[in-house]
Amino acid sequence: MPDLAQTYTADMRLRLEKLRATAEGAIAQSSDESFTAAPDAETNSIALTVKHVAGNLRSRFTNFMMSDGDKPDRHRDDEFILMPRDTREALMARWAESWDTMLAAIAALHAGDLTSIVTIRGEPHTVVAALNRNLAHLAYHVGQIVQLAKHYAGPDWRTLSVARGASETYTATLHSRSHE
Repeated sequence: MPDLAQTYTADMRLRLEKLRATAEGAIAQSSDESFTAAPDAETNSIALTVKHVAGNLRSRFTNFMMSDGDKPDRHRDDEFILMPRDTREALMARWAESWDTMLAAIAALHAGDLTSIVTIRGEPHTVVAALNRNLAHLAYHVGQIVQLAKHYAGPDWRTLSVARGASETYTATLHSRSHE
C-alpha cells in the first residue's frame, strides 16, 4: 500500500497536469486576437494571465526547497504588462518551462519533505501548505483563462469537460466501465 506522502504527491501532480491541460485546451481555441484581448481595463487578458502564472511558477518552484518562493529577480507588477517581446510563442514557451519546473520540483519530493518549511515572501509554509496554496492559485487563473477563451470563441467553443445536457450519459458510461 502506498504511503500518504506518495499518494498526496501523485494526486497533486495529477491535479496540476489536468489544470495545465484544461488551460492549454482553452488557449488552443483562442485566436491571437482573443489571446491578447481584455474585456475591460481591469480584467487581464489570457496573455497576461499566462505571463503571470509563468512568472509565479518560475519564482515559486526554482530551488523550491532552498530559497524563498518570491525570488529577488521576480517583478510581479511587470507580469501584468504586455511588452513587445511578449509574443504568444514567447509567453507559451515561458508557460511550458515554468509548469515543467513545478512538476519536476514536486516529483523530486520525498516523504520527509512534506512537513518541511519553505517560505513565500518570508512567510513560512509547510511544503503541503505551499503546494495547496499553489493548486488554489492555479485553479483560480485556469478558470479565468477558460472563461475568457469560451467568451471569445462563442459558438465555436469546444467543451473541455462534460458537455451541457450530457451529465447523465457521462455518469452512466463511467458506471458501466467500473462494472466491467
